[in-house]
Amino acid sequence: MMGLSLRFYLLLQTLIFSYTLVAGAKHPRHVSSSSSAGDLVRKSCVNASFPGICYRTLSEYAGAGAMRTPRDLAQAALGVSLHRAGKASLLLRRLKARSRREKAAVSDCLEQMGDTVDELSRSVAELKHLRRGIAFQWQMSNVETWVSAALTNEDTCLDGFKEVEVTVRSDVNRRIRNVARVTSNALYLINQLDTSRHK
Repeated sequence: MMGLSLRFYLLLQTLIFSYTLVAGAKHPRHVSSSSSAGDLVRKSCVNASFPGICYRTLSEYAGAGAMRTPRDLAQAALGVSLHRAGKASLLLRRLKARSRREKAAVSDCLEQMGDTVDELSRSVAELKHLRRGIAFQWQMSNVETWVSAALTNEDTCLDGFKEVEVTVRSDVNRRIRNVARVTSNALYLINQLDTSRHK
């Protein structure tokens, strides 16, 4: 299922996201804009699933003046999650599985992470084109469903490595848990966006 085209897609997503992050950081806006964005990040992350990670990963955007609204923040959080999911998938592709069990775990996890990348990509696209009224609720429901599914995929991936050799398992666990934490934070910020109905 994870062919060459998806591998290229994951790499392309990673490069595009990294370029966006760097380009934004090179052109900071006025100090007051950066300060208000920092306040937005701080207030929004305080009750997130992993507040320290939330603040650390999203404060880069605040410094670049890229966030003014909770919607901007949710989009940035999804971007972070997508970026890390892509990197984790590339790492899995490079793993040299030694046993049949390891190969099966890597293959299953690659499929799960491929689905995660797809679901997060659709969520990013949906948030960019939010409409008003009933359409808004329908779109937000889609995004919440996709991001929740991405979290489930990450858990399923980790489950497959429970019986795998410790060295491989610990490296995969670290990477996938990292993705799961930023995805959980993104879901929290999306839920806040839905509750407050900010545009």
